[in-house]
Amino acid sequence: MKKKPPLLTNTLIILLISMIAANIGGQMWGPLMPLYVQDLGADIGQIGLFFTLAMIAPLLFQILGGWLSDATGRVRAMAIGSVAGLAGYLVFVVSPSWGWLLLGMVGLSVATSFVGPSFQALVAEESAEETRGRVFSITQGVFMIVGVIGAPLGGFLADRFGFRWMFAVAAGLYGIATIIRLFMARKIRRQEQAANNAPRPAPSFANLKTSIATLVGLMVGGGIVTWIFLSDGVGDVTFSMVGNLFPVYLNNIAGISKTQLGFLGGLASIVTMAFIVLGGLLADKAGERVGIVLGNLLIGGAIYMMLNVSAFGWFMLAWGLLGMGQALVGPAYNSLISKVVPNHLRGTAFGFFSTSLGVISLPAPYIGTWMWQKFGPRVPFYVPLVAMMLMLPVIWFKFKLPKMTNGSAAQAEGPIPPAEESAQVD
Repeated sequence: MKKKPPLLTNTLIILLISMIAANIGGQMWGPLMPLYVQDLGADIGQIGLFFTLAMIAPLLFQILGGWLSDATGRVRAMAIGSVAGLAGYLVFVVSPSWGWLLLGMVGLSVATSFVGPSFQALVAEESAEETRGRVFSITQGVFMIVGVIGAPLGGFLADRFGFRWMFAVAAGLYGIATIIRLFMARKIRRQEQAANNAPRPAPSFANLKTSIATLVGLMVGGGIVTWIFLSDGVGDVTFSMVGNLFPVYLNNIAGISKTQLGFLGGLASIVTMAFIVLGGLLADKAGERVGIVLGNLLIGGAIYMMLNVSAFGWFMLAWGLLGMGQALVGPAYNSLISKVVPNHLRGTAFGFFSTSLGVISLPAPYIGTWMWQKFGPRVPFYVPLVAMMLMLPVIWFKFKLPKMTNGSAAQAEGPIPPAEESAQVD
């Protein structure tokens, strides 16, 4: 009897370790960044302006990072982005005012733009299609340890020693991740040379233009990619209005301390870890749309509860529901995108979907803070909640994969040009 190959390859395991190290640091500061901006002198309006300006860099780099991953290799793109991310962390440590933090956000934007799409595309390439949902769920489940450790640690360090020490610890962890990725990129390059593989052609503007044109063709073709694009765009725009206001609301309005914020983030991560394999199994067995719809219902319930309770126990329940919803949505979305987009465009696609409709969502954080000041702190949070509920019927009826005959489900989306050899493989 032929032995089944392991779900996770050695390359995937090593790079997953680097992702854990890097994102423990990211989870340390991510939920607290609006409070750090406020601590450096920004008011509510300036916080909205800060995160509006901070969205420009991902808009510029995300698609570029995904395409560079397609053109030069997944691990090499991760290594390049990590160097920029480490520089961004050092800026966070020494920034004298909130305006300087924007420079650090540029470095972190380059890192996430290069690393995120590359790792997601790598997971797809290192897994079989029939088990892809489970592989995504396992990698994301292990990855969720970053929230269990990072969020409480960040809250504790910020409360006890201040934001700068918290960022210094985060920078150290990101430095470890950078070293791992540089080592792996060098190792893979040597393996390619030893195998006498033809050197990769240098990335070109013509190749970038072809990749984007092909992807845009899929997005306007009326198939599943079109509906993923629209659904992701609605979520991107509406959640951008309030994503960075949640810590401010919970701290300033609900009275949740920074340590408690870290605890809630850790709780959500533990729940996600507990349910994420179920999310991947559900995607493989019942279809991706089932997990996406159920997960969004849980996330919507969590947001509604957070806006209408005051006892810390109810906030714990809300964040538990949030973690459960993320466990169902995450693997399903990534599995679906990897199946409907051809291999040579996966990096570009993951980068694009990470910031779809970015130009439209660019002013969203500022609009969210304006609504806070004009109508009250709870009002802006109902916008993504209502939008999410309205999109659920679209997801249910349009996110259904066609039956596969010979080849992948992506072929049902319409004519796809053959992958160019030059375009093969935080």
